[in-house]
Amino acid sequence: MSVPRLRPPATIAVLGGGNMGSGIAQACAQAGFAVRVRDVDAAAIERGRSLLEKMLAGAVERKKLTPSQRDEILGRVSFSTDLAETVRDVSLVIEAVFEDREVKRTLFAELSPLLGRDVVVATNTSSLSVTDLAEGLPNPGRFAGLHFFYPASVNKLLEIIAGRATDRETMAALERFAYVIRKIPIETADRAGFCVNRFFVPYLNEATRLAEESVASLATIEEVGRDLFGATLGPFELMNVTGIPIAFHAETSLYRAFGPAYAPSKLLETQFRSNQPWPWKDSEVEPTKRAAVRERFLGLTIGIATELVSEGVATAEATDRGATVGLRRRFGPFAQLSSTGIPEGLRLVEQYAQRWPGNFPISPELRERAARGERTWPLGQVRTERKGAVAWVLLDRPEALNALNSELLDQVERAFRSLELEHGVRAVVLAGTSPVFAAGADIAEMEKKNLAEGIAFGFRGQEVAERIAKFPAPVIALVEGYALGGGLELALAADFIVAAEGSLLGLPEVTVGIHPGMGGASRLTRLIGPARTKLLAFTGVPVTAEEAFRLGVVARVVPADRAREEVASIAETIASRAPLGVQRVKRVIDRGADASLESALYIEAESAGHTFATDDRREGMRAFLERRKPEFKGR
Repeated sequence: MSVPRLRPPATIAVLGGGNMGSGIAQACAQAGFAVRVRDVDAAAIERGRSLLEKMLAGAVERKKLTPSQRDEILGRVSFSTDLAETVRDVSLVIEAVFEDREVKRTLFAELSPLLGRDVVVATNTSSLSVTDLAEGLPNPGRFAGLHFFYPASVNKLLEIIAGRATDRETMAALERFAYVIRKIPIETADRAGFCVNRFFVPYLNEATRLAEESVASLATIEEVGRDLFGATLGPFELMNVTGIPIAFHAETSLYRAFGPAYAPSKLLETQFRSNQPWPWKDSEVEPTKRAAVRERFLGLTIGIATELVSEGVATAEATDRGATVGLRRRFGPFAQLSSTGIPEGLRLVEQYAQRWPGNFPISPELRERAARGERTWPLGQVRTERKGAVAWVLLDRPEALNALNSELLDQVERAFRSLELEHGVRAVVLAGTSPVFAAGADIAEMEKKNLAEGIAFGFRGQEVAERIAKFPAPVIALVEGYALGGGLELALAADFIVAAEGSLLGLPEVTVGIHPGMGGASRLTRLIGPARTKLLAFTGVPVTAEEAFRLGVVARVVPADRAREEVASIAETIASRAPLGVQRVKRVIDRGADASLESALYIEAESAGHTFATDDRREGMRAFLERRKPEFKGR
């Protein structure tokens, strides 16, 4: 069995055309998918169509879409009450009906006989068990949760939830699907609240507890929540906008799963039943009470975030991404913990836990890090994956388009240094986790640098690029989306670049008052000559992958929807060749590029001669004569 290709122009079925369903349909149609929306009757269909048209009209009004783009999107969406026709020959079914276990299970029972075993089915849920909902489906391994955040057409976060039976192939396919529809995915385990709501909903409830206990006024709590987390709205205004019933029901669900520490406050229940908004503007801010509110919010948030990581619900990186992308906060819980300091963070968690003896566990890892004297919680910005003899080094700051900051550069260098020590790495692919390589340096960090720091950053970037360039095995840079500024400079350090169709490459540093400093101008000059490099560097105008190929910047252009498969195939082919021969010819080419022809020829002949003394040479030639595939050992 194989997962269907979840890429346009494949067809997706969305079951339910309400606020979430219509938003999901819009996100999928905007990405180029054909979308079939199914609802229960003609009236529901009309409401769904009206919602979609209204959202698209708003996008046109905000100049996010042109009228012609709106019409193209609408043309990709069809509506029906016929479930069998809606799901016929689709690649993915997304259920988006009312958040009720029995309603969803009834729909899945009706759906099951209509599905092939390979079709991926996802439930859009914020609270229900994915494992439970998978029961009775023809292939639970192809079932997962997709928690879209409201509004689904705009909010970039997408939680992907693995049920107990969900297979890795399905999770990987849904992660790539998320990027195709321009979402930023985080993977979570199937636990109540998943990742984001696990710490976010209790924060809303805690705000009401603080008011109920007269710790501070509503206005004070609102202001502290807004300032502490770098959010546009504080807890009370946020509940007024999104709906107090949602907060109450979500907290009730967490209470059932985790016990008294998560119980909805009486004030929250009273406000929910009154059907009135929070009157936080009627009170005054009390400056002397801000500290008490801050400590409660931090103790609660750090405590829950570190515990859910200890439980394996999500990684620290995913948790912070959930806060900054999904909740649009400036700081995630682990960034705040590092800013506060782990010892102080532990104190605040212990202080909060005293309110709920035995029902607010403290993360063992938090205690261990504090005992070791650590002050900050490390957050990964680079992932390394081994696939046989091929290693992938993946830039993992999708929320910032993989913009290069000092920490990311350090982690890239550590990844390559570590791979040098691993046995059997015969090729490396440098890419992004998302379909973006790197959109340049992190301007927010760069803007704060003085003269000395700016020079140091350039030299540091060159050190990292040199580590890539001198890696013993071949390194391929896969450029998708953007490779701009420092991103292109990093890619140029690879042995060659493969670019996806439609991607953009360039050196736009002069547009922000600087110029390339990580080696981009020098490396590009050696690749395409001074005149063409000057054109790119002087104007700062990026070129398409196709133009970059014509100029000689990239070695190959591949279809965007198959870029990873194409590069994986190239890397696997390289990895199948005699590793010593490949490593030696890499050195020959690199050393000979800056030598005279006479010297280069000598280097080449001498190196080729040394390969005759290797076991790989004997195996390769013997296999050729015996008409079989060689088994190279790198000896």
